[in-house]
Amino acid sequence: MPIETVGDIDICFERQGTGPRLLYISGTGADLRNRPGVFDGPLPRTFDVLAYDQRGLGRTSKPDRPYSMAEYADDAARLMDHVGWRDSRVLGISFGGMVAQELALRHPAKVERLVLACTSPGGAGEPSYPLHRLQDMEPAERARFVIGISDTRRDLAWAEANPAEVDALVAMSMDGFAGEPGRAMVARRQMEARAGHDTWDRLGDIRCPTMIAAGRYDGIATPRAQENMASRIPGADLRYYDGGHLFMLQDRSAFPAMIEFLQHADA
Repeated sequence: MPIETVGDIDICFERQGTGPRLLYISGTGADLRNRPGVFDGPLPRTFDVLAYDQRGLGRTSKPDRPYSMAEYADDAARLMDHVGWRDSRVLGISFGGMVAQELALRHPAKVERLVLACTSPGGAGEPSYPLHRLQDMEPAERARFVIGISDTRRDLAWAEANPAEVDALVAMSMDGFAGEPGRAMVARRQMEARAGHDTWDRLGDIRCPTMIAAGRYDGIATPRAQENMASRIPGADLRYYDGGHLFMLQDRSAFPAMIEFLQHADA
């Protein structure tokens, strides 16, 4: 995984696969070192996939100052320029979907087709769940709380009946690099940027073909937020899947549908 200077930061990125260009923008706290990851799934079998550690994450630079969603989007645009991509399909997951909205608004010529997965428009269109309010919790306590909001079927009764599954989900959510210098600081910076995300009044300016993919039981990026986004983005294709915030792992039809949408060649 190369680490190269792109704009004002050093960005760690990886590229695999063959086919149409696809920029993959990951979610909160994502790190290319975590496996399994995007390159262990179906996308590189269909696309030339470019993925990266976002500002403050993984092995990318961690400046200790406020970050903005506009900066995250500009980082993505500069990385595309760095690898010689004039444009690309774009798949944004959760926080990455917020970045992808800004990318499509700030750099519209760079986005051919867009999938926004388990994300939200913010502002009056409804923000995602305010995860920044959970930062003072102990990691395991926070993980157990998030289980219940990431899939609204997983209430207290479900948790009491499925302790082994709860333990597995908590273990899966633990940050294996939590002890690295600056890790807590940049987690806070990313959450601050996430809390300020608001594309609601500008969504009508997204002109590329857009698919909104969502879990029916997502309590973080709620169904109402998906309906709101779809009402503002011209021609948006809204599709629900059988799952919560991690519907792509819960419903096997989700990835094939997103891949089919992204593969489509526009005239």
